[in-house]
Amino acid sequence: MDPATPAPDAEAELQRFREQWRAEVARNKQPEASSSKDASKAQTRQETVPLPTGPSAAARRKDIQDLSEEIEPRAYHDLPDKEELLKLGVEGQDHDRNPYKEPSTALEHYERAVERETQGNLGDSMRHYRRAFKLDDGVHEAYKKKHFPPSSFVKPKPVNTNPSNAAVTVPGTGHHSLHGSTGLPSSLRQLVDEFSGLRIEPAPPATDASPQERSPLAELPEEILTQILTSLAVTDVASFARLALVCKRLAYLVLTEESVWKRVALGQENGFAAMLYDFTCDVEGFSLEANDSIARYLAIESDHNSEDEDSVVLPPAPEERKAAFATLTEQLLHTTYASSWRQMFRLRPRLRFNGCYISTVNYTRAGATSTNTLTWGAPVHVITYFRYLRFFRDGTCISLLTTSEPADVVHHLTKENLHSNHHSGSMLPSAVMKDALRGRWRLTGPASSVLDPVTGEPETEGDVHIETEGAVPKYTYKLILTLAHAGKGARNNKLAWKWFGSWNRLTDDWGEFGLKNDRAFYWSRVKSYGVGL
Repeated sequence: MDPATPAPDAEAELQRFREQWRAEVARNKQPEASSSKDASKAQTRQETVPLPTGPSAAARRKDIQDLSEEIEPRAYHDLPDKEELLKLGVEGQDHDRNPYKEPSTALEHYERAVERETQGNLGDSMRHYRRAFKLDDGVHEAYKKKHFPPSSFVKPKPVNTNPSNAAVTVPGTGHHSLHGSTGLPSSLRQLVDEFSGLRIEPAPPATDASPQERSPLAELPEEILTQILTSLAVTDVASFARLALVCKRLAYLVLTEESVWKRVALGQENGFAAMLYDFTCDVEGFSLEANDSIARYLAIESDHNSEDEDSVVLPPAPEERKAAFATLTEQLLHTTYASSWRQMFRLRPRLRFNGCYISTVNYTRAGATSTNTLTWGAPVHVITYFRYLRFFRDGTCISLLTTSEPADVVHHLTKENLHSNHHSGSMLPSAVMKDALRGRWRLTGPASSVLDPVTGEPETEGDVHIETEGAVPKYTYKLILTLAHAGKGARNNKLAWKWFGSWNRLTDDWGEFGLKNDRAFYWSRVKSYGVGL
């Protein structure tokens, strides 16, 4: 046998090897099927996930000078109290203590990822983003269709405001039943006027043979029904506004009953009677009325000992200031807000007391590289912290900067927890308040034309001036914010930065802080605050 000719066994083994190699190449060309056997290999493979392009990320990249936003922010409405979740329910041990159910679908994972991103938890956010795109690679389109449909971005057609081109058949506005509807658009005003003759209808019977049910609200006189609506509006304005969804008659009353809106606008609970246009206390919360009384007494004593009576200027009493602002409110009602208390309550700058303002600060910075490890890129640190502001009707406020999330903080933003029972390493639930600062606040009125002594700029209506304690006793912090809106229908739910600095008591000079990474404050409702102080 020729030595160059391979043996039959070697030829057969070589042929089997060729067939196995061809089969292996054919299997590698096909897409990999997900199975439990190669799960460990998939974990070692680096995943490529498209970056989220949600509206929350785009809104955060907006310039800080853009005070108003068309997209409503992700606010922490009606934050639950974790202590209430620890109580047993009516079912005993079967009570569900976890208010956040783990998402199961791709859309739920995407919604949870957007929520975690707005809260600053980028780790959990990316985990939910990966899970969502694994289940459905087009989940972001489903998210946009659900939360931002194309119909919500349709701009209204311009209305011809030239009355000279109006047709002869256009009715005048003098026949409108109540002037409260004058602040509405023309199309909505006509619709509301059609509801004026309707009444509250009872619920339809369950079957054709069932008797007609009674409607207690329909049987009430108009005066008593108005008093009920007024009590509801004073307690919760949002619930009163949602009554317009019940029936057409209630929608008419909500939009046109000016007596209810006047009580809300002038009330101490949520109206402009609670707005303070002068500081009423010092930074530590002590009232300034005692100091005003002493100043008035000293001014009167000096008046008796002075020959020039015109040289003595008495500080205005609190009652005089309230009367002056009440007169100004009446003037603004007719000159600026078309004699509509509803429009005035909605559009005039005001602070809210049934919640707190939260600023989520989230930015990245480069980390230090180590020479002992071999890496392809430099580490990146994600910095996340929160700023909280809660205002009280007596002119005081609480400012807090912490890394704790809103669910762990907002229920402890009370005066009782301020600088009490806190020490290093405390494990109390209210330990997050150990860095809280006391302060005071005031609004800038519409008639203000003075220059701010710190910034040198003229004060504009809607500016909020806040003075708080400093990190050390010799400093006092000063914040100047302005009221704006975030969302198409919401108003006065955003506080944008204008200036932030500190005053050194020892040297009597001011220092300005940079606002490079700080973000605006957004209002979030907290049920436990109620309507109290």
